[in-house]
Amino acid sequence: MDSLTLPAPVRSATPPVARPVTITRGAMLALDLGSSTGWALQAGDDFITSGTVSLKHTRFDGGGMRFLRFRRWLEQLDIDAGPIEAIHFEEVRRHIGTDAAHVYGGLLGVLSAWCEENLVAYQGVPVGTIKRFITGKGNADKTAVIASVRAKGFSPADDNEADAIAILLWAIETRGGVR
Repeated sequence: MDSLTLPAPVRSATPPVARPVTITRGAMLALDLGSSTGWALQAGDDFITSGTVSLKHTRFDGGGMRFLRFRRWLEQLDIDAGPIEAIHFEEVRRHIGTDAAHVYGGLLGVLSAWCEENLVAYQGVPVGTIKRFITGKGNADKTAVIASVRAKGFSPADDNEADAIAILLWAIETRGGVR
């Protein structure tokens, strides 16, 4: 049996040059998942933007098109405003309607798979936690959440955007629930 002999490592008289390391903080994204998904994003420069993205399907769409549109939207947001470092989303435990539960579950599946694939941290935040944080009351209604978000200087177009802003503010203040 022949043995393989490895060459001796080459020693250099000059040590390798230490390359400067640039640490950049990525963006933080908050989502209120649904057919009309609310989003709020804090970029690395601390600038906050928000809005809603419609994931409603048309009569010409197949059953999975809303989920493909959501994935593409995430990918484009990561390119445009990213890299996305962390995502916090409203964790819903109970839905009134079956369709809403199916849409939420599908979007959550896409979100968690995308985050795993792209090594992005993600965390669900219970609805009561968000409402208690933004209004002081864990069972506040949509109008109270919108009013509280507006009192903090934001102008949400609807309750979905207001929820996303509230999630983002919670994540910023509590460092993702650490404090």
